[in-house]
Amino acid sequence: MNFTMVSYIIGWILQIEAAFLLLPAIVGFCYGEGNKSFVFIVTALASFLLGLIIKLKKPKTHDLYTREGFATVAIGWIAMSIVGAVPFFATGEIPNFVDALFESVSGFTTTGGSILNDVEALSHACVFWRSFTHWIGGMGVFVFIMAIFPIMGGYSINLMRAESTGPAVGKLVPRVQKTALILYALYLGLTIIGCVVYIICGMNFFEAVTTIFGTVGTGGYGVLNTSITSYNPAIQWAITIFMILSGINYSVYFCLIRRQFKDAFSISEVKWYLGIILVSTAIIAFDIRGLYAPADSIRHAAFQVGSIITTTGFSTADFDLWPMLSKSVLVLLMFCGACSGSTGGGMKISRWLIMAKTIRKELSTMIHPRQVKKIHMDGHVVEHETVRATNVYLASYFFIMLISVVLISVDNLDFTTNFTGVVAMLNNIGPGLGLVGPTGNFSIFGTFSKIVLIFDMLAGRLELFPMLIILNPACWKKY
Repeated sequence: MNFTMVSYIIGWILQIEAAFLLLPAIVGFCYGEGNKSFVFIVTALASFLLGLIIKLKKPKTHDLYTREGFATVAIGWIAMSIVGAVPFFATGEIPNFVDALFESVSGFTTTGGSILNDVEALSHACVFWRSFTHWIGGMGVFVFIMAIFPIMGGYSINLMRAESTGPAVGKLVPRVQKTALILYALYLGLTIIGCVVYIICGMNFFEAVTTIFGTVGTGGYGVLNTSITSYNPAIQWAITIFMILSGINYSVYFCLIRRQFKDAFSISEVKWYLGIILVSTAIIAFDIRGLYAPADSIRHAAFQVGSIITTTGFSTADFDLWPMLSKSVLVLLMFCGACSGSTGGGMKISRWLIMAKTIRKELSTMIHPRQVKKIHMDGHVVEHETVRATNVYLASYFFIMLISVVLISVDNLDFTTNFTGVVAMLNNIGPGLGLVGPTGNFSIFGTFSKIVLIFDMLAGRLELFPMLIILNPACWKKY
C-alpha cells in the first residue's frame, strides 16, 4: 500500500471540498444569514488546513494500483462526508452528529434519504449545501480532481474505475484527464440547460438551482416538505425528462456531440433502459387510472418511474398508497437502476443484461456441451473478467442487503420498512415503502441502524468493492 500517495490524494479532496464550502457561505450572505455563512467559512478553513497538513509529505512515487485506488476512493468519500456534516451540526440545524452525517452521506452518495421532518425550516445556506452535495457526488469528486489536477499520471484510471458507476469503465478519449474534462463539461451543460428550463416553467432561481442539483445528480433532496408535489405539471414533466436524461450513459452524449449517431443509438443498455421506462409507465398509468384523471395518471406514473429507476427519489404523489401492482413495479425498478456511466445508482441495467446473457449461455451449454460460446454486447465480446466481476458484485450485493436488514431489525420496525429502507439506501434511491415512504423519513431508526444505513449508502454509491476492500486487513499491508 502506497500510504503516502493515498494521504496525498485525501489532502487534495479536503482542499477541494473547502473551496466547495465557500459557495453556501456566499448564498448565506446573499440571504442575510451571516452567522450560518461564518460556520461554512470556518469549516472550509479547517478542511483546507487539514488537507494542507496531510499533503506535507510528498509521495516518492505516484504508483496507484487497484487496491490503492479503491482504498483511496473509500477513505476519500468517508472524509468528505464527515467534513460535509460539520456545517449541519455546527449551525445547530441538525443537532445530532450522526443525523448530520447521515444527511451528508445521503447527499454526497446522491441517495436523498433524509432524517429531517421540516426541510423548509433550514437556512438557505444549509439548503444549498444539502442540494449541492448531490451535484458534487453525482459525477464524483475524484473525476473532478482528475479533470483539474493531473497529479496521478497514468494511474488515474484506477481512481475513475473505483468511483464511476457500472461494471466496466473506459475512456472516451485516450487521456484520462481529457475524459474527465469531457464528463464534467457534459454534466455542467446538462445542469445549466435544466436550470434554465425550470425557470422558464415557473420555478424561482434558488429553487431551480437546488432542484437541478438533485436532478442531474440523481439525488432527490427537495427544497420543500412536499418534494415536487407542489409544483405545476410543466415543472414536473421537465424534472421527469431531466431525470431520465441523467440516467443515460454519458458516452451517448459524447457520441451525439461528435455526430457519431450510429454509435449513440446502438447501445443496447440505453435501449433497454428507455424500453423499461415506457413499459413500466404504461403499466402503472393503467393501474392508477381510477385515482387520477388520465393525463395526471400518465404524469405521475412517468415521474415516479423516472425517479425510481434513475434512483433520484423525488416524488409527486404518495406511491405507498397506490395499488399493489404499481408498488411491485416500483420495487423491481429499485433493483434495476440506471445505465452504467451515468450519475444514477442501483445495480445497473448492463449488469442485468450480462447476467441474462450468462444464464442463456449456460442453458445453451447444457444442451450443446461441446460448443464454445461467447457473451456479446453491442458487437463486442464481454470478457470473462467482466462476467466474473458481475457475478461477485451480485453475490456481494445480496449478502450486504440481507445482513443489513437483519441488523436494523433491532429497532423492531415492520419488515416492509426495513427491507425497502435497506434497498433504498443500498441503491441510493431515497424513499422506500412503509414508514420510509414518500411522506416519511429515516429519523425513525436508532443510531446503530443509521450507521448501518450510512455504510449501505457509501457501498451502493461506490459499487460495493471499495467499501469492502478497506475492511480487508490484507489491503493495508505494505509492499
